[in-house]
Amino acid sequence: MKVLVTGGTGLIGSALIPRLLADYQVTVTSRAPQRALEQFGPAVQVVRGIEELGDFSVYDAVINLQGEGIAQRRWSARRKQQLEQSRWQVTRELTERIRLAANPPQVFISGSAIGYYGAQGATPVTEQTEVRQPDDFAHRLCVEWERLAVAAQSAETRVCLLRTGVVLAPRGGALEKMLPPYLLGLGGPIGSGTQGFSWIHVDDMVEVILFLLRQQECQGIFNATAPQPVEQREFSKTLAKVLRKSHFMRIPSWAMKLMLGELSNMVLTGQFVLPENLQKAGYQFKFESLEAALRDCLLPVSSPAQTD
Repeated sequence: MKVLVTGGTGLIGSALIPRLLADYQVTVTSRAPQRALEQFGPAVQVVRGIEELGDFSVYDAVINLQGEGIAQRRWSARRKQQLEQSRWQVTRELTERIRLAANPPQVFISGSAIGYYGAQGATPVTEQTEVRQPDDFAHRLCVEWERLAVAAQSAETRVCLLRTGVVLAPRGGALEKMLPPYLLGLGGPIGSGTQGFSWIHVDDMVEVILFLLRQQECQGIFNATAPQPVEQREFSKTLAKVLRKSHFMRIPSWAMKLMLGELSNMVLTGQFVLPENLQKAGYQFKFESLEAALRDCLLPVSSPAQTD
């Protein structure tokens, strides 16, 4: 079975591809082919872009993880355009190539994000939650991203959309960026701290993708979040506990708005997202507890120093 992965050198792809290689022939698109080859080894075929690929009939599955990090820096007009193009353009190209294939791939798994839901307060959010078109950049970004991906669906190709929460991983991603103040004992809740924080361990993220790849009856929207979302202040308190650090330095909303501008809306509102469709399909999470997930990610940091 042959699988094409875009965005394969990112946080999720870097964890996914070694697992795929156990059972599949893998092709990865990367703007840094040599680095990708060094990372994954010669078993992976690496191309610079989709334009270098031939007929998509050779692929049984396409996994689209392409997209620049949405929270890396403030959302200027130029940055918003970069975020849009890094998601929309590759998704549009993949959809077109899938539709043109004589024998199209059996499944197209494409990324999205829980930002689709906008601010939902304390109300639990599932894939069935009605969303009233909020005037929100993250929502608009995801709507078009999903629309482009769904266009690949046909009698031959099922489409699975992954509305992903905050991915927790031992290296890289959001958790790595959060650590410095906590390691200094300066961690604390952001804003009111009551906003939802929907997360998923990177191991579960990989297993969810493999699950959807193999379960031929699965298609549609899937919230890629752990079944126990928490308030942001609970996340902050748990992270400090795992690191054995103090937890008292609250960051006020005005400071976040000053630092991040419009991007602060994502941090200060949040959602309590539930993976209803995944659980109905039979997926069982490895990490349901936030504390267990953080301990797994931060074991070298949180373990007491060993002495002889």
